[in-house]
Amino acid sequence: MASQMPPPAAWDLATISVTCESDALSGKPGAGDMLELSGGGSLSISGDALVYREGIKQAEKRGRGSLCGIGGSGAPQSKTIPLYNILFADTTDGSIHINYADQTSPTRIVVTKLRVPLPYSDAPTSADTVATSFIDRLLSLSYGPAKLKKRAYVLVNPHAGPGGAEGIWQREVEPVFQAAHMDLTVVHTKYSGEAVKLVEELDDLTTYDTVIPCSGDGLPHEVFNGMANRRDARMVLGTVSVSHIPCGSGNAMSCNLYGTHRPGLAALAIVKGVVTPMDLVSITQGDRRTISFLSQALGIVAESDLATEHLRWMGEQRFTYGFVSRIFGKKTYPCDLAVKVAVEGKDGVRAHYKRERSEEAVNKLVAGTGSESGGSRVAAGCEASGAESELPSPYESDEADGEGLPRLRYGTIQDELPAGWEMARHDNMGNFYCGNMAYMAPDANFFSAALASDGYMDLVCVDGDISPAASLKLMLSVESGHFFDNPLVSYRKIEAFRIIPRDQDDGYISIDGERVPFEPFQAEVHRGLGRVLSKRGGFEAPGPRDWDSVSRGERLRA
Repeated sequence: MASQMPPPAAWDLATISVTCESDALSGKPGAGDMLELSGGGSLSISGDALVYREGIKQAEKRGRGSLCGIGGSGAPQSKTIPLYNILFADTTDGSIHINYADQTSPTRIVVTKLRVPLPYSDAPTSADTVATSFIDRLLSLSYGPAKLKKRAYVLVNPHAGPGGAEGIWQREVEPVFQAAHMDLTVVHTKYSGEAVKLVEELDDLTTYDTVIPCSGDGLPHEVFNGMANRRDARMVLGTVSVSHIPCGSGNAMSCNLYGTHRPGLAALAIVKGVVTPMDLVSITQGDRRTISFLSQALGIVAESDLATEHLRWMGEQRFTYGFVSRIFGKKTYPCDLAVKVAVEGKDGVRAHYKRERSEEAVNKLVAGTGSESGGSRVAAGCEASGAESELPSPYESDEADGEGLPRLRYGTIQDELPAGWEMARHDNMGNFYCGNMAYMAPDANFFSAALASDGYMDLVCVDGDISPAASLKLMLSVESGHFFDNPLVSYRKIEAFRIIPRDQDDGYISIDGERVPFEPFQAEVHRGLGRVLSKRGGFEAPGPRDWDSVSRGERLRA
């Protein structure tokens, strides 16, 4: 196990007397969620926050304790802690201890402890009972549908990205998990591909709630494939969630699930994460079948990524360098392509996205999984902490061979082209990019309409013979959020594809950012095959611009 952080800071409060009038039947915080403290102070649950109000006696004591009056005015102070930031609470050694994540800046959190001594009483069990009742209430509201005290199998890749993953784990992540009383098994990987074997051969994998790679996006790829290689692949993929602590160059998984590439904030999101079904993609190439969770690429994006591996010390900027250094050559990547299209054109894709998001919002309200804002962990109904929403089976539409992976509906790359597919020549392909998530890097939302489990991949194609100026504008449109609307971009929702590179002996094909042989391959999506922990039950990407605007036709029908 990694070394411990120094003990977290604590608020030392004077002995108090405690009362509680919590309404146990209410599903949301109310005026009764309060511990009254002696001297007029209190702990209360108000809206989406825990509020500590200092009493007069405690304020006077703090003021007298300062040096010549400096550092303490003696006036009562208050502290507001978002429920989302509450990690754990219990009663030990005659005190109430509340661990929380104090956000000291937009990019950093620090584990802190609020300590409230229990009062002296001839019947101490009475104070303990009241305090325990308040704590149970606090944790239930703070965690909502998320599971408390998750059990995690953690994989730390010390060589991820520009390095330093071990230090990130020790300084920014492990303290958060420990403060949340998570049960941790920590393994440090030694070589590429080791995680596949570790996950494939782990006998008690299903006793864990989540597998957490601390790495770039390569280690999650290995984890999903380790699960897929197991005899019980169907059960494991649908039971054990995969999470991600961002320590690499791209960190796409964390950006999509938690809306951040900051390790500490991702750790907090995992603590409060909810189990979410996610589509996975089967890739067949030669006689091999692998699983993809993120993307498949041939063209300038794949080459800009994989051909700059030697520049990992540059971090995220190596992708930009690789792209800019190639666009002036107007390079093309000829290929033959067959696609099983589900939704054609940007208007259709935007309508599909709106329909799916609307249904998702209704389902959340019905299931009582909390607000859309993410700030509240309040569930509709007084569910016990740790209760997960019932999730649909990922195999409702796919036949499966025993307990293994689902049967391929469209065969493999070695089979005849499926009926109804048409192979088309693309002599001037500049970028073939198929995504299963929206963000490919913190500032690279290539697939604005991607959804966690809509059963489709998002396919982007761009010609390679456009001018360097147009290519630069295209690159800048990714960062500005206008890529989806760029007229040079073809965008479709698809179920499967087959791609055959042509006219070059060697090149770059990327699967989840990992290089694979420069050979034909085929892909098909499996709806909801995997499980991940997400912040709010889906991706954090904003979606195509104006997807939620009301059309003229909708206004007329209202």
